[in-house]
Amino acid sequence: MMPDEKDGPDQPDEPDPTMVLGIESSCDETAAAVVRGGGEVLSSVVATQEDLHEEFGGVVPEIASRAHLERIYPVIARAIDQAGVGPDEISAVAVGHRPGLIGSLLVGVAAAKALAWAWDKPLIGVDHIIAHLHAACLDAQRCPEFPAVGLVVSGGHTSLFAMRSALDVQCIGRTIDDAIGEAYDKAAAIMNLGYPGGPRVDARAARGRDDVYDFPISRLEPDSIDFSFSGLKTALLYAVRGTPTGRGQGAAFERDAADLSPGEIDDLCASFQRAAVSAVMLKLQRAIEQQRQRGQAPRSIIIGGGVSANTRLRKDAQSLADRNGLQLHLPQMAYCLDNAAMIAGLACLKLEAGQTDNLTLSASPAGMY
Repeated sequence: MMPDEKDGPDQPDEPDPTMVLGIESSCDETAAAVVRGGGEVLSSVVATQEDLHEEFGGVVPEIASRAHLERIYPVIARAIDQAGVGPDEISAVAVGHRPGLIGSLLVGVAAAKALAWAWDKPLIGVDHIIAHLHAACLDAQRCPEFPAVGLVVSGGHTSLFAMRSALDVQCIGRTIDDAIGEAYDKAAAIMNLGYPGGPRVDARAARGRDDVYDFPISRLEPDSIDFSFSGLKTALLYAVRGTPTGRGQGAAFERDAADLSPGEIDDLCASFQRAAVSAVMLKLQRAIEQQRQRGQAPRSIIIGGGVSANTRLRKDAQSLADRNGLQLHLPQMAYCLDNAAMIAGLACLKLEAGQTDNLTLSASPAGMY
């Protein structure tokens, strides 16, 4: 009789997957999360500051950093409690340490250093922008195939990346002025829609016609994969308020957004969104073609950042991926905006690759790219 498998020689135990506590405080979201194996989110807690900044129409750095100080440890405690783990089960402590508002970053970095030291765990610094690309891997049914073209679209960044792997990433295109999320916020301000602008413009665009206003689609040079949204923003301003007379502080406009009907605002939002998203798709297509010409034909498109929640961008990106025969990887809605799960998830891969930092890790307002 053949022995039962359990009676045979002992099989080596599979190593336990890495489990990382991630901390994120680069702008106005105080966040902490526990992620296992790079993609399984055990907890993700985000404390937003939208109510604190709404009256100012944008993030006020001093207010943001003070709010982080008040919220950072309660948020971390909730993340650990929801994950149902103890410090002894944590493999490492990770933190988004660049880029961002320096005062906000310092709060998260200090908290991560304190925990790494107290628990005697490795410390891992994570680039916030690259982490947005990993957000598409969180709780996902399938992981991206590499090489890939990555796109980060957020309030502070609009960048394209050539990705040989999740950790081998090169920036190949970036905005030369406004980021797309910043352009959305300014568009919302021009039309008196409030803050944050992205979801408000998106919602109004769904009710409007996108061919009423022929807003410019930025192309720059024929082979450029950089972005520009300042011209679109100016075109919207003139469409809403008319052509100004005079210059500087003496400039006077013909009207205000309050003089327009709700339907006109809907059409302006739809036309603005068509131009903004079309510009992104144009440069994404160029990037795919350029990578093919270099013998690095991508197999996937990976998109992350707050604007990856935009309904038109998600729809148009799927169409572009289908035309090119590529996989499209988008984050779940919960992971589009700033969060700590993307920090912890990418840190799991860095830990497995032996990429750790020490307690001299510094916060930086500028990223690698």
